[in-house]
Amino acid sequence: MNEGDHFEGKNEMKIAVDAMGGDFAPQSIIEGAFWASKKYGMKVVLVGDEDQVSKELSKYPISKLPIYIHHAPYVVAMHDSPSQVIRKMKDTSIKIAIELAKEGEVSSVVSAGNSGAAMALAMYIFKKLNGIDRPAIATMNPTPKGSTVLIDSGGNVDCKPFHLIQFAIMGDAYAKYILGKGEPRIGVLSNGKEEGKGNELTREVHEILAETDMNYIGYVEGRDLNSGEVDVIVCDGFVGNVALKISEGLWGAISTILKGEAKDNIRAKVAYFLMKRAMRRLEKKVDYSELGGAPLLGINGNCVICHGSSNGKAIMNAILLASNLAKNKLNEHLIQELQVKQELLRLGLRRQEKNQTSKETVH
Repeated sequence: MNEGDHFEGKNEMKIAVDAMGGDFAPQSIIEGAFWASKKYGMKVVLVGDEDQVSKELSKYPISKLPIYIHHAPYVVAMHDSPSQVIRKMKDTSIKIAIELAKEGEVSSVVSAGNSGAAMALAMYIFKKLNGIDRPAIATMNPTPKGSTVLIDSGGNVDCKPFHLIQFAIMGDAYAKYILGKGEPRIGVLSNGKEEGKGNELTREVHEILAETDMNYIGYVEGRDLNSGEVDVIVCDGFVGNVALKISEGLWGAISTILKGEAKDNIRAKVAYFLMKRAMRRLEKKVDYSELGGAPLLGINGNCVICHGSSNGKAIMNAILLASNLAKNKLNEHLIQELQVKQELLRLGLRRQEKNQTSKETVH
C-alpha cells in the first residue's frame, strides 16, 4: 500500500503518528515516519491534514513503503487547554490517532504535540488501568550501566503517597518488561539518603515501600539520575520534571563548555580532537532524540509523548519505542503486576486515609 490507500488489518502492527503535532510538524514528523518505515519496516499511519501530509510525503521515495494517511482536519495548538480539547475540539489529529488505537486499527500512538492534551485525551479515550488513579510519564536517563527510569517526570504535579506507590509499580514493570532488568532497584527521590530526610510525602512512601517485597533500596538523590545505582526513581511530577530538565540542560551545557575550551589554546584543541570519538558516543547517549519519547503508563493503551521540538530522528525512535511497547505487551504485564500487588495498593490507600483522619482530628 502507498500513501492515500486505506489501511486494514487489526492484527497487524501499525503505529499512528500525530502528523500535525510539534514545533516542526509536519516536516519532522513525516521525516521520522519515513525513516522508521524505510530502515525498520514500520507500518505507519500519519494522522493529519491530508493535503499537507501528502505534499510533504511527496518529497520522499515512499512508493514501496507501508506509510498511510488518515485525514484529520483540525490541530490541537500548544496553548489549547486539555479540558477545552476534550469538551469542544473534535476531529483533531491527536484525538483521531488515539481513537484509532482504541478501536484496534493501530497498536500505539506517537505525538510531539500538546502533551497536556495528549495525556488528557489518552486518559479520556483509553481509560485508566484498574488500580491506577493517575497515569504517569516515564523517561529514560542515561547512566554508565544503561538507563534509569524516572517516574513521574511531569504528568502529576500534586500527588498523594498512594499515587507514588502506583508509580513505583508501573516503573518496576517497565524496567522488567521493556528494559529487561530482572529485579529492578527502586528508589524514592529525596534530598538525602538518610532515614530522616525527605518531606511528608516521601517519608510516607518510603515507609510503605520498605514493607513490601519489591526491591526497594530506599531514598536516592538527584545525582542518582545518572549514577546507574538505581533502576527506577519515583517522585511526583513537579520534582521529576525539574530534575529531568536540569539533567537535559546540564548535558547540553557541558558539551558547549568543552567546545568553547577547545578554542582557547592548541593543547585544549588537540585534547578535544583526541576525545572527539568518545564525545560523540557520549552525545549519542544523552541526546533526547536517541530515546525518541516517553511512554504514558497507566492507561489502557500505548501512547508515547515526545518533545515538542522533536526532529526526524526523535520521531523515528519514538515510533520504534511505541512498537516495542506493543510487541512486549507491557500493559498485559502491568495488569498482572497490579493484580498481584493489590495488597500494596490497599496499604497505600489505608495509610492515606489514616493520615487524613489524624489531620482532621487535630484541626
